[in-house]
Formats: sequence, structure tokens, C-alpha cells
Amino acid sequence: MMPHVFVYGTLRRHGRNDIARYRPAPVFVGKARIAGTLYDLGAYPGVVLGGAGWVKGEIYRIEPEVEAALDQLEEVADDDSGEYIKRHVRVALGAQWIDCLVYEIHPARIAGCQVIDTGDWIAHAA
Repeated sequence: MMPHVFVYGTLRRHGRNDIARYRPAPVFVGKARIAGTLYDLGAYPGVVLGGAGWVKGEIYRIEPEVEAALDQLEEVADDDSGEYIKRHVRVALGAQWIDCLVYEIHPARIAGCQVIDTGDWIAHAA
């Protein structure tokens, strides 16, 4: 079974790194949200999971080749010292929950960064 990924920043539709550019083509599942806080890191956002806020995004089914490419883009390290840490999270898709990969920003990277109160990177970056 193909894994699912929740994207919330530049990988969203019409974002600078739109996930649709990857091959094999990811399959859009739906708009979704996760509990978390979204931070503006300049050219892209980062999410810290948990808490009372919600972060808007999209769920895609992806092939292992796309997962590997996303790991590289997000600078994931085996020892969790990279820019992002790959997590497995249950994501709300309407009334159902889907297990997804989520790239959480490393906590050391958010010092001094602005919180995006709307939880919506695309609206914030427009």
C-alpha cells in the first residue's frame, strides 16, 4: 500500500514546490488539517505538531520514490538532526482519520520565527 503524506507549505497545490511535479505522480486525496502551530521561516513554513491550533493542508498518496525525494527536499536525517523530522501522524480528513507522513520542523529552527495564526501557508504567502 502506498503511503500518504500531509503537505502544508510550498508542496501544496500552487505552491513553489507543488507536489504534482514529482514522479510517479502523487494522487490527491483531499484537503485536511492537523493539530499544530505553523511558523514562517521566510521562503517556506514549518509546523510544530500538537497543541490547540490547526494547520491546513492536503493529503496525497505517494510512491516510495516520491517519499525518498521529499526526504531529501526536507533534509531529513536518520538521527533526527536534519531541518525536518519525518513523523507518522493521524490526520483529519473530514470525519475520517488517515495515517500520514508529516514533515515537522526541527525545534531548533523556529527560534524567533513568526507564528502564522491562520495555519494556512498559501493564504499567508499570497
